[in-house]
Amino acid sequence: PINPMMAGISLIQPPPGIIKEIIHCKSCTLFPQNPNLPPPSTRERPPGCKTVFVGGLPENATEEIIREVFDQCGEIMAIRKSKKNFCHIRFSEEFMVDKAIYLSGYRMRIGSSTDKKDSGRIHVDFAQARDDLYEWECKQRFMAREERHRWKIHEDRLRPPSPPPVVHYSEHEAALLADRLKDDNKFSEATAVLFTWIDRGEVNRRTANHFYSMIQSANSHVRRLMNEKAQHEEEMEIAKEAFKNALMAILTQFEQINAVFTAATRQKAWDHFTKAQRKNIDIWRKQCEELRNAHSEDIMGIRREEEMEMSDDDTDEIACKRMRVEENGVCDQTQDSLKEENDSLRWQLDAYRNEVDLLRKEQIRNSRPDEEYAHSQTQESQLQLLQQSMHSMQQQLLNLQEKLLSKEAELEQAREEHRHLEGEVLLLRDKVNSLYSPVKSMNSCIPALVRSRDRRSEFMIMRGGVASEKEALLLGIMSTFLHVHPFGANLEYLWSYIQKLDAKVTAVELEHLMVRLPSMFKQELSGVGANLEKRWKFCGFDSLST
Repeated sequence: PINPMMAGISLIQPPPGIIKEIIHCKSCTLFPQNPNLPPPSTRERPPGCKTVFVGGLPENATEEIIREVFDQCGEIMAIRKSKKNFCHIRFSEEFMVDKAIYLSGYRMRIGSSTDKKDSGRIHVDFAQARDDLYEWECKQRFMAREERHRWKIHEDRLRPPSPPPVVHYSEHEAALLADRLKDDNKFSEATAVLFTWIDRGEVNRRTANHFYSMIQSANSHVRRLMNEKAQHEEEMEIAKEAFKNALMAILTQFEQINAVFTAATRQKAWDHFTKAQRKNIDIWRKQCEELRNAHSEDIMGIRREEEMEMSDDDTDEIACKRMRVEENGVCDQTQDSLKEENDSLRWQLDAYRNEVDLLRKEQIRNSRPDEEYAHSQTQESQLQLLQQSMHSMQQQLLNLQEKLLSKEAELEQAREEHRHLEGEVLLLRDKVNSLYSPVKSMNSCIPALVRSRDRRSEFMIMRGGVASEKEALLLGIMSTFLHVHPFGANLEYLWSYIQKLDAKVTAVELEHLMVRLPSMFKQELSGVGANLEKRWKFCGFDSLST
């Protein structure tokens, strides 16, 4: 006998020949029904059923007793017991329901009591629960998603790869495509992109020249393709010739074998073979003749094809001659038309360049905001005004410098005239005194002579003479120094040089000495603006020459 509580048993009805046993529990005992009675009936099993209905329970049966009995079928999730003699039990898995259904028809007795309230025939059946249906639907949806995912992966694996996307037209991409069109290895991909661009309608008035150059590059490959075709045809001709030679060699060998069979069938050799050998030789000869005939037919077919090709070549040559005659007449017209087209394209290119320049200038103007443009205009106007004012100020400064130089020259001339007049006044006074003064004694004449000599010395000093030996020495040094500097030197530079020789000499003494001798030294102004300075020059040789 098989215990129905054993793991792995999930049968609703026991197979024939299996007898149910008594099941002993701690609190109760389960007695099987009469095997001669029909098995208990059950309703149709709901999808995903994990809940069972248990009826016919004893009145004194508690939830602990029910759990003790049905806990052997599997893990119990929940027990909902009614006040009447039935309950609902929900298991964790579906196969546990089959084990619980197996207990249907057993008679339960609590303990060893014979009371009716402690016994009852239990009936176990499938129950329809919303939780079971919801979990089953979720599981079905999950399985459907998994199936769709697997099917999609399978379809993606079988689907041919999609072609790469074609880039959109731009000047940069057009330049790259033009380079790829010149490359033999990338020519196929480049022509596909060019065809897509033209099909999309990218050709317009602005891009027509770019597309024309790309089409011209594509047309340049025609000669290469024709050369490759001629090369392949030549290789094919060589292969055909080799194939024909091989077939001829095979045919020759067939003829030799056939000659051997013919010699073997002659009377002088044929009589020496047995009947079986003659039969085999005859079969071999027939097979060899059939193969030779088939081989010769192949060779004849090849020759006929060559003759047909030769006739086609003749017709092609005649047609080519006619085309040449016609092309010679059309060549001049096409050449003229090509020249005109070239000139028109050149003019269009120049016009496009001018338009591009104008558009760039307009774009630059339009790209500036109005405020920045106005600000720049005001700055430019202010800058122009400042430049004009600076130019006018520089002009005024130059005029003032010229006036200053002229005034200084006039002042020097006035000083010279003043000195000259003072000297003449002194001479006139001496003459007047000498004419109108009485002749005095010798004692009185000596002081007069001394005074006249002093006056002459003063006059000589006023006229520019040298008063002492020191002044003569200074005059020599200054004359030599300024003669070495033909462009002149300022007073500070001259004084710094003489200071090294005599530290007691001052710049004022040097200036007075040079002012007293205008025939030897003259002062000039050099430089402009802030660099304006007075320089002394030696002019003694000039005064001697004049």
